[in-house]
Amino acid sequence: LVCTQEELLPCKSLPETLLFQLLGLSIATMSTVTHYGLRFTLISNVSLDSNSYSVIHHTAFYFGICLSMTLILAALLSSAATVRESQCLTAMGFFCFALAFCGLIPAACWRYTHSTEVEESMMDVYDFVYEEVRRNTSSFRRHELMAIHEAFLCCGKHSPFGDTTNVENKTCPPSQVHDEGQDCLQEIQGFLKKHMDFVFSLLGI
Repeated sequence: LVCTQEELLPCKSLPETLLFQLLGLSIATMSTVTHYGLRFTLISNVSLDSNSYSVIHHTAFYFGICLSMTLILAALLSSAATVRESQCLTAMGFFCFALAFCGLIPAACWRYTHSTEVEESMMDVYDFVYEEVRRNTSSFRRHELMAIHEAFLCCGKHSPFGDTTNVENKTCPPSQVHDEGQDCLQEIQGFLKKHMDFVFSLLGI
């Protein structure tokens, strides 16, 4: 790209708008992974209506997509405004950035006021399936529990006495049972903490 002296300012600002477009695409990708990822969909499909996880799961996806589209639109408007030197397009671009900023404020507040709600709801879902299998030999719930164990690479809930129940013997992969696999509640908590830290680092940018 070759710029004349008069076009120097527009050319300098174009890489900045490209960064906003890449940020918007990154947020859209993260939202899609969060919504359609195997571990998240497994928990969402098992979740009961009384559990808040499904609502949080869908809300996070739509919020992320709306935020990413707003950022991409703002970047495109800013690019067009810079090239054409249009005050109207500049105002529209700033309005889109303001919408994105206003959307991030309640998201950040929710993150700090409900910091453990997501992980607690996910662990509640696992507890529910585990107890259903323990009380009843339903093949439907047992298949769900086996799928969760395979997805999270974990094995049941560890007893403080160190014994392994029939639930673990019937639903965990053989390698996890023999090698005393990871406690699923701890594995879910650790996985979600890493994921949420990454998500909010991206939103912080």
